[in-house]
Amino acid sequence: MKKILTISATALAAAIALAGCSAGSGGSMPGMNMGGSGTSTDSAPIAIGDHNGADTTFAQMMIPHHTQAVEMSDLILKKQGIDPKVTALAVKIKAEQAPEITTMSGWLQAWNEPSQMSGGGMSGAMSSDDMTKLDAAQGAEAAKLYLSQMITHHQGAVTMAKTEEATGKNTDTVTLSKNIVTSQEAEIQEMKNLLATL
Repeated sequence: MKKILTISATALAAAIALAGCSAGSGGSMPGMNMGGSGTSTDSAPIAIGDHNGADTTFAQMMIPHHTQAVEMSDLILKKQGIDPKVTALAVKIKAEQAPEITTMSGWLQAWNEPSQMSGGGMSGAMSSDDMTKLDAAQGAEAAKLYLSQMITHHQGAVTMAKTEEATGKNTDTVTLSKNIVTSQEAEIQEMKNLLATL
């Protein structure tokens, strides 16, 4: 069942600001301009070229989706008694997705598109109740809950990314969608394997 998540503009702005800080700490991805000035010529340029509605929708939906994944990872990283492999995965997810939030936000700004779409829901997103349960859980229970929730979350991201891959126009946006499919499908399998050991 698809769940709908609404993120306030303030929360989204804070998450983007956090992502900018994270990106500046050495967690940048190859080919992405994470510099402060934005004038570097040796990194991939912001995707200003042609784009269509699918590109816009992809960025508008994936930003809050990624933001929630970062929030989920922050919750698990604050807990004690979590399996080190789960902690390492949470760190990895943050390192991957925080810079992508910054990149997609830059695209929307360059395209003169709004940062949020009106209506619609994100595939695989957690509800506020889900987030509350993750926040309250401890130890092995929290680790299992994080993994099971993140598997669903990643599956939703893969679905959205495959839609962009099939219908998007902007080369950089389509490339990111392909990268998301590759990385998150691999992480889904990793999480399933981890879940079986807990």
